[in-house]
Amino acid sequence: MRCRFSRGRCPTPESIYRTPQGEAEVRALYAEALVGLGQGCESLTVHTRLGDTHVLAIGPEDASPVLFLPGGNFLNPTCLGWFLPLANTHRLYAPDIVGQPGGSAQERPSPEGDGHAFWVEDVLDGVGLRERVPLVGLSYGAGIVVRTMGLAPERVSRAVLVSPAAIAAGPFLRMVVGVGAPMVLYRLRPTEEYLLRAARALLTEPEDPAFSPAVRQLGAVYRHLRLDASLPRMATEEELGGFGGPVAVFASEEDPFFPARAVLPRAREIFPNLALAESLEGCRHIPSKAGLGRVNERVLAFLAGPEET
Repeated sequence: MRCRFSRGRCPTPESIYRTPQGEAEVRALYAEALVGLGQGCESLTVHTRLGDTHVLAIGPEDASPVLFLPGGNFLNPTCLGWFLPLANTHRLYAPDIVGQPGGSAQERPSPEGDGHAFWVEDVLDGVGLRERVPLVGLSYGAGIVVRTMGLAPERVSRAVLVSPAAIAAGPFLRMVVGVGAPMVLYRLRPTEEYLLRAARALLTEPEDPAFSPAVRQLGAVYRHLRLDASLPRMATEEELGGFGGPVAVFASEEDPFFPARAVLPRAREIFPNLALAESLEGCRHIPSKAGLGRVNERVLAFLAGPEET
């Protein structure tokens, strides 16, 4: 059903959670992940046209700001934790995406419109970022970054896209068989064995202790969330023509959603100012610990680079 709201806003008739008990479990895992970010992490609430938005802020208050947008159907503090090295030299603002698990409003904008991009503008205003700032996005969040680059290029100085939506996708059958089937099996029989099968479809190293919280969170999301199956629509070269800042893209070789072999060639087509395009070999949707380390190292250098490529 197509939304009539011109900015891509659709009403949400029910909670994104299946039960109150499930919501409580997901929120408890969110609080646990938040503790893992350390005492220096602050929580803010800003008002947007899509409802109140909860924002995490971490890093030196006088450092250069960066807006970080996490993946969908997952927990913001965990995604932010994977990019925590950026907070050594930057002030990171990471909003819980509206309609996703966390502390923000549960309204889900239509993927056909630009509701998410308008929301990003409101978040930037709400945290006091009136000038152009770098945007860093992971997966679904990267797709929102792309939409913002097209709608409000004057708000974005440069963009980092990791495992990005909105550029190109892999074969649909591979997504269904590789990701959908293990998820359904786990929901039908929520055992540790089936959870690991489901996690292996997305996480490169689910057995690594560093990723065990993410595995538990994935299980809770699969069991308790009304999953958001939509994605920000694919970008075109024409709608990105007004964006002049440099772009960095990191795509994983074995990503079932957005594989590097599909993403990187199209990124070269739609981003004439592409400064960095890198394939993460042997990685799935969420890169390995070493892969994330390399991404953070490259992103820090990219953020410190010149405005024009």
